[in-house]
Amino acid sequence: MNILVIDGQGGQLGGQLVKAITAKFPGIELTSVGTNAVATTAMVKAGAKRAATGENPIIVASRKADVIIGPVGIVIADSLFGEITPDAAKAVGQSAAVKILIPINKCENLVAGVNNLSFSALIDDVLLKLSEIVERR
Repeated sequence: MNILVIDGQGGQLGGQLVKAITAKFPGIELTSVGTNAVATTAMVKAGAKRAATGENPIIVASRKADVIIGPVGIVIADSLFGEITPDAAKAVGQSAAVKILIPINKCENLVAGVNNLSFSALIDDVLLKLSEIVERR
């Protein structure tokens, strides 16, 4: 199973996701793509073995992923303060992968009906959802 983590800005969420996923699923194939070098570096420091930066890696990795995990903005063109290009958002949105989108109410994208949870609580929920997917396959 190929898991893709996408993050932007400073990569704080992506780094925490990589750390939590690799701890819970040590043998899983994990790819991390940052929308910028800072985000990618944060994910590499957190333990990502396969990492890349930018629009084209998002497009290519989205084709190969079984599960894509990241903030909800990865499917919204021009989100994350413009770091998600229209082509990157389209690639994620059109991917056959299961998407676990994290409702981060930032960057002018607000998700109704969702409380502002801590990163820790959000990551716990991601791990729960990912566990269900891994167990089914």
